[in-house]
Amino acid sequence: MKGRIIQFIDFFYPPFSRFIPLQTFRYAVSGGSNAALNLLVFFISYNFILDTALIQIGPYTLTRYIGAYVIALCFSFPVGFMLNKYVVFQESDLEGRVQLFRYAAVTGMSIYFDYALLHLFVGYFGFWATPSQALIIVILSLFSYFFQTYVTFTKKKRNP
Repeated sequence: MKGRIIQFIDFFYPPFSRFIPLQTFRYAVSGGSNAALNLLVFFISYNFILDTALIQIGPYTLTRYIGAYVIALCFSFPVGFMLNKYVVFQESDLEGRVQLFRYAAVTGMSIYFDYALLHLFVGYFGFWATPSQALIIVILSLFSYFFQTYVTFTKKKRNP
């Protein structure tokens, strides 16, 4: 399966080879595909699965859109981790549990920054919500790429 995914992604790489490295292209395709999966699951959850404005889970109450976000994250988080681990950053020799912990930390930071930046751009500066979210996605994608490349899926340092 991994080989077929890599082969499929790499088939579309030649026109971009002069502009970006293969790993960056794989990251963009994997991340874009995972974002599309997240959006699809969010849409289905929000419009067809969750039918009340508030969802009670034990002592917690969630709004319908936060419930849909949580459901979508349950799908996109493991898929995103697997794509990064086995397709984008295959050369990393760190233990999987270390990679998973770091990936979860980046995801948590991204959720926090997405929330904070959206409130800053829309609530404080008065920008439109959709262009603000698009800009935030670009900012967080760049942050995530560098963090994943140099921290989460790095190679162990070897002593000569």
